[in-house]
Amino acid sequence: MAERPTTSWRRGIGEEAEELAAGSLDPDCACMAGLFPEELLATDAVLDTFEAELSTLSAVDDARVFAVVERVVLALNAVNDAHDGCAFETDEREQLCDYIDQVLTEHGVDVVALTARHELGRYQLTDKWRKW
Repeated sequence: MAERPTTSWRRGIGEEAEELAAGSLDPDCACMAGLFPEELLATDAVLDTFEAELSTLSAVDDARVFAVVERVVLALNAVNDAHDGCAFETDEREQLCDYIDQVLTEHGVDVVALTARHELGRYQLTDKWRKW
């Protein structure tokens, strides 16, 4: 099962907090809580909706899959916009795109074939709508 990027972000925040409490990390070097404030971790609500929508697809239909992807990407754009366009840096963008691909695959979508049918490169599924 695909691990949500937010799970990894929360784990990093927790590990950093433990290191700070143990004195093994200089507070000036701590950055996880600043990079991933609680309001950014609300990205989980967007991913909840994405997963719920995918679970309602009874058949893999390109138009419906693209519609679900469009909605999740537009919702992630809104999260990013709410953080002045700085919510998702390169690593976070890649994690989110990989997560979307993995969840689609887990729900029976052949992402490689889907993108090929629409003359998109392998990693261009989210590019049409993505601002982050």
